[in-house]
Amino acid sequence: MPKPPADTRPPDDAGGQAARPIASPLADRLVALIRAYGPITVADYMSDALFHPNDGYYTSQSPIGARGDFTTAPEVSQIFGELIGLWLVQSWMEIGEPDYFTLVELGPGRGVMMQDILRAAAVRPKFLKAARVQLVETSGRLRHEQQKRLKGAPASIEWKDSFNETADGPILIVANELFDCLPIRQFVMTERGWRERMVNVADDSEQLIFTTAFAPPLDLDDAPAAAAPGEVYEISEAGDALIEDISARLARNKGRALIIDYGHVGEGLGDTLQAIRGHGRWRPLDAPGHADITAHVNFRRLVRRAFDAGAAAYGPVSQSALLDRLGLALRVERLCAGKSQPEIDEIHAGAFRIAAASEMGELFRAIAVSSPELAAPVGFDVP
Repeated sequence: MPKPPADTRPPDDAGGQAARPIASPLADRLVALIRAYGPITVADYMSDALFHPNDGYYTSQSPIGARGDFTTAPEVSQIFGELIGLWLVQSWMEIGEPDYFTLVELGPGRGVMMQDILRAAAVRPKFLKAARVQLVETSGRLRHEQQKRLKGAPASIEWKDSFNETADGPILIVANELFDCLPIRQFVMTERGWRERMVNVADDSEQLIFTTAFAPPLDLDDAPAAAAPGEVYEISEAGDALIEDISARLARNKGRALIIDYGHVGEGLGDTLQAIRGHGRWRPLDAPGHADITAHVNFRRLVRRAFDAGAAAYGPVSQSALLDRLGLALRVERLCAGKSQPEIDEIHAGAFRIAAASEMGELFRAIAVSSPELAAPVGFDVP
């Protein structure tokens, strides 16, 4: 299921956070830290809540699937990963069919998409022979699931802790629902100008609350000029750094990256911080480490950063449009051939969920980042 829209919070000075319904050792640590040293940024809070080595969400929970907290498109339908696999094969052909290249997936979840990618890529055995798969995963739990699922895969697979550890040379990169979980900073327009939103502790309890910093921020040169009091501007320094690293790599090596996530293409105004647990809405400051916390991706900013780093960028296009251009209808037809009616119904239901405008099709968008000398990639080459 797509993640729900951002929850509505009370004003920063109103407290308003409900009592934490479950024990959260990380919340206790953060309360003690803030009491001792003062409020922390939203980015620092997200970083700890998601990636703390002992109590972070991705290090301590099993987030994906029916028993987890959310479901991604590859988990809904095998068609998603298969079409991306064919896109990667086409991209490999367009970069000259190198005998050796690195196939990188950033944030590979439970390994489902890579499994489907490699199955679809079997149409070009030379692709599989040339591919050196490198999965960038920081969660030990998820890495273990990936290793079990991809045991015996038709290509060599390595695991890396960061994108910068992946091999140099020709490269193809895919990232689905990664950028949305990279920490963001939030800034609120006040009567005194932009002020950073912080995470603090309520005076009369041990509850985490949102407040705003008194001092103005130092790095908001690109904030929208016209913002009304109370409006929120978000930036992801981690997202900026990652897209710049990807783009710099593609500027010096032939390759492409496909990035799919949910987000917007506007100026970046709006509070999009949200949390989900048990496939339902969750308040972001409740029980950190026990819920997924995300924010909408600013695709316009990603595209601009890609060009600034020397790469070419295309899109965004909706997930619906991309899958349609990659042959969704034909793949559904072929999968249904010879199947029973219940199997056919299941295939159609999965395709509907990943592509329909009322489901994931318009909520999610995609951009492609390319070496500058390459033509527009398939799916993004429609005028």
